[in-house]
Amino acid sequence: MIRVLLADDQSLVRAGFKALLDAQPDITVAGEAEDGEEAVRAVRELRPDVVLMDIRMPLLDGLAATRRITEEPDLAGVKVVMLTTFELDEYVFEAIRSGASGFLVKDTEPDELLRAVRAVVDGDALLSPGVTRRLIAEFAARSKEPAAADALSGLTEREREVMALVGIGLSNEEIARRLVVSPLTAKTHVSRTMVKLGARDRAQLVVLAYESGLVRPGWLG
Repeated sequence: MIRVLLADDQSLVRAGFKALLDAQPDITVAGEAEDGEEAVRAVRELRPDVVLMDIRMPLLDGLAATRRITEEPDLAGVKVVMLTTFELDEYVFEAIRSGASGFLVKDTEPDELLRAVRAVVDGDALLSPGVTRRLIAEFAARSKEPAAADALSGLTEREREVMALVGIGLSNEEIARRLVVSPLTAKTHVSRTMVKLGARDRAQLVVLAYESGLVRPGWLG
């Protein structure tokens, strides 16, 4: 059973998400929070698998709350997915740097939301499919000058290749087709790369791909 915490200051939004999630046989809403402070407390107490975190909340915004959660070693198993009204909210980029596993727009289709919750638990693609490439392009445009690629020295050539494909927004299935391997093999390469680099999830692998200079803006073809 996947346990989800809903953190949003709008009760109507929480109610809508709760009704959708609780109707699934493999998902349950473990708790709710209406501000960032309450969200952090609830995560520490309930240890959910996934937090659906609104970016704009009172007392403590979703970005600061995400930092607190992802910085606590005891909460390493908790995945945070940011919720935003806009497809390219200015805080999304910093949220991913801070450890969020990705983001969804609030008006996403119900089926897409359910897929995202299940995917985040499996460690698969965590960025909203409809805007992934634009998000990555915008992140690349805002990113600093690439750091030295020394951090990638422990990767094999194939792992670097896979990391670059993750960096341009390809799913495991798309990577498999590009490299002419099975989806399971592609997923294994992605998982090994994440372990070697200490990446919390796929979203952080994207950040590392840009920060190391392995991927540059414009490589979205």
